[in-house]
Amino acid sequence: MKAFIGGKLKPILIIVAAVVVLLTAMIIIYLSGIGAVDGDSKKSIGVNVPSGSGASAIVEILDEEGLVKNKTCAKIHARIGRYNSLQANSYVFSKSMTLPEMFRAINEGDFQYVSKEKVVIREGLTIPQAADSMAEELPFSRDEILAKWSDKAYLNELIEKYWFVTDAILDKDIMYPLEGYLYPETYFITGDEPTIESVTAVMLDKMDQELTSRKKEIKKSEMDIHQILTMASIVERESGNVSEEMPKVAGVFFNRLDKGMLLGSDVTVCYANNVTSLELTQSQLNIDSKYNTRKNPGLPVGPICAVNNNAIDSVLNYENSDYLFFFACEDGTIIYSKTNEEHEKAVEENKWY
Repeated sequence: MKAFIGGKLKPILIIVAAVVVLLTAMIIIYLSGIGAVDGDSKKSIGVNVPSGSGASAIVEILDEEGLVKNKTCAKIHARIGRYNSLQANSYVFSKSMTLPEMFRAINEGDFQYVSKEKVVIREGLTIPQAADSMAEELPFSRDEILAKWSDKAYLNELIEKYWFVTDAILDKDIMYPLEGYLYPETYFITGDEPTIESVTAVMLDKMDQELTSRKKEIKKSEMDIHQILTMASIVERESGNVSEEMPKVAGVFFNRLDKGMLLGSDVTVCYANNVTSLELTQSQLNIDSKYNTRKNPGLPVGPICAVNNNAIDSVLNYENSDYLFFFACEDGTIIYSKTNEEHEKAVEENKWY
């Protein structure tokens, strides 16, 4: 009986051993197949992952760039890896990276591997200044950017695409149609060959995000988007980007509008004259422009600079007060007054320009 059992077990053990050897070999082949193509390579390789790309499609993309050691093993890894949040973007990898490393970076949208150019648009910048910032970092000239941002066909495309961009930007008296609509932020531009349109879309998408989250407040304000951005831009410049002063400054301007007074904002006059100095001549103060709130009632024809969420919120939730005047001192503090006499006294005692 023992001999029988031994004779029976021997073939089974041989089969088991063979299976183990086979599985071990397969695992070794698999692990090698998803390893680095060239562990010593330091060359950067750009990889564009389009929106909607699944794991299998990404294997094809990586393989085309020479980043896959064994395509069959890569397909298996893509299937069993449970990558459920693969993020479209432009990445920078190398042949020294393993397939799991690249898939992890794509699944997490790892900033370390995202292809990027940094463009900084600060709050308070005008469109020409924003164009300068873009031209410093990207392969476009200032004139090319400004030409695109003034192209009527392109602007009409934007009006069709974005709910908050309206025909108001096409008013003949507006100096720069997209003034106030490009959200100020530090942008990391992805893509091997960014275009003016693609970069602009990133900025407008950010503004879309900020305004969409405030739709209830916008509707409650009874102002349209163009008016909100216009007022916000004036508050931005007049408050010196001091966020805690913005709601009070906005309240002063709304009080003036409610009483039928001119806004009388010097920053709008500066914009009309294409100057930044508040030391304006009489001819500059009298400039015939729809931006001149010293001459024209109501809001100017459009925004005068880029605005952030603080400026927008200050307009949507301005501070109620009895103040009708304010004066910004050299140190950034603001003196508020209820009468013209109080205001003139504050200016006389604190004027710095």
